[in-house]
Amino acid sequence: MAVDFTQVLAEIGGFGAFQIWLIVLLCIPNFLSAYYMFAQPFMVLDEPHHCIRALWVQNYGPNLTAEEKLNLSVPRTEAGDFESCLVYAPPPEGWSLDDIYQYGLNGTQACKEGWEYPEKKPLSLVNEFNLVCHRKHERETAQSVYMAGLLFGAMIFGPLCDRIGRRPTILILLLLYAVFGIGTAFVTDFYFYMVLRFAVATVVSGYTFSNVTLSTEWVSASKRTHAVVICQSCFSVGQMALAGLAFGVRNWRLLQIVGTSPVLLLFFYWWVLPESARWLLTQGRVEEAKALIQKAASMNKRSVSSETLDQLAPEKKGPKGNALDLFRHPQLRKLTLILFCVWFVDSLSYYGLGLNVGGFGLDIYLTQLIFGAVEVPARLSSIFILQKFGRRKSQMGMLILGGLMCIIIIFIPAKYPTVTTTLAVIGKFATSAAFTISYVYSAELFPTIVRQTGMGLVAIFSRIAGIITPLVILLEEYHTAIPMAIYGTFPVLVGILSVMLPETKGKTLKDTIDDLEPKPTKGPQNPEPDSTNTEAVSAQEKGTVGHFSTTYF
Repeated sequence: MAVDFTQVLAEIGGFGAFQIWLIVLLCIPNFLSAYYMFAQPFMVLDEPHHCIRALWVQNYGPNLTAEEKLNLSVPRTEAGDFESCLVYAPPPEGWSLDDIYQYGLNGTQACKEGWEYPEKKPLSLVNEFNLVCHRKHERETAQSVYMAGLLFGAMIFGPLCDRIGRRPTILILLLLYAVFGIGTAFVTDFYFYMVLRFAVATVVSGYTFSNVTLSTEWVSASKRTHAVVICQSCFSVGQMALAGLAFGVRNWRLLQIVGTSPVLLLFFYWWVLPESARWLLTQGRVEEAKALIQKAASMNKRSVSSETLDQLAPEKKGPKGNALDLFRHPQLRKLTLILFCVWFVDSLSYYGLGLNVGGFGLDIYLTQLIFGAVEVPARLSSIFILQKFGRRKSQMGMLILGGLMCIIIIFIPAKYPTVTTTLAVIGKFATSAAFTISYVYSAELFPTIVRQTGMGLVAIFSRIAGIITPLVILLEEYHTAIPMAIYGTFPVLVGILSVMLPETKGKTLKDTIDDLEPKPTKGPQNPEPDSTNTEAVSAQEKGTVGHFSTTYF
């Protein structure tokens, strides 16, 4: 009789020293990923600027001082500062310098010779590539390009991870981390910078997928949620480290090198990172899987019987549905459409707050530190929140709380930055928890046969929201309250919509689409030992294979 991998995990230990060691290995790149996600806002900080003096001034007085030439070239605002984006147009032909002083100049035009930055701040993307005036929107465009890369990466590296294995994929991704990350520090053109940002985003997305897949395939069902939360928490700690790094290194090229080069220290992963024994079994590589199982048992101070190893056989994946199945069944269609909305607003509000660290009035570095710090308890507490209040109430509560904080911020005067930041921190806590809750809740709502397909589709909507979020910031030109109103209103509405979702706490996971139909029961329903688990729980109940592939965002 063949033995499946679930039984093997029970024998060698599902969360021992081997699994902890593996999670630590996988958390280090996750920690570094926070830099790639949130570093750009520190490279595009606003600073005073004005146009370089007009060339026509040279014809009116080569002996004029630099200050006099600037006063002749650049108009001033009502507050007495130089205009940021305008210069005086050349005076009428035949005018002398005295005529200019007597009658003044009124005609203006856009800068043609470039810009000057009088404060002489360290090199940034703004002052090196002149991302000001008509080019200032390119800052948000670059962030949207990055988000598009996250979507593309999930499509490319997800299938690659299943095709060539978890370990080779992760090693390739770590190499690309270094190549694209460090290479970005040497670009000579902002558009090339955006190309590399897109490339590195595909890598970040691919690693996010692969590392959680590898870790959860080695962890017992009762600890999988904990493994995911630990990985997410390391990403949050990375955000805290980013605040200190960006504060100490203001030159954007040096910051890029310092923030990305530590991945080179992970070269030793080639020798220590294990493959997924579960994946090896699905590929028929039984002997390699046995060697890894024995190594894991040794590290966990357990032993695995020779009978168990002899009975190991190649695993077969269970039947799968397709994307159309999500829309054919009325109940499943309703769940899918609501979850599309949930994941969309999760991403919209999370990145809306995270990318706006400089918009709450306090020091941007302090705000980033606080945002990173609050995410750790937010993600860890989501386990307790799910167990205490159930899935539906937890999802509703966190979405509505996060949205309300964004709406209230609109009405706080700018002279109270501490109040605004406090509300933003509460909102960040709620949106971070909502993201973690959505992951667990969605995996429980989708039947096993279409679970991976469903998780992939909701993830696409999450990435679409990530692409849109930086562009929403541009709407503040019409009114400063518009972006925050969007970040607040949509989560509240979707939070209310979530009342239509069924509760899954303590209930058996659905295996087929037909299981979604309510059936009469003769007795009380038996709860699962741990209903926060995902795909493998269902497999365990049937005594079948627990192979699965997970999407993590």
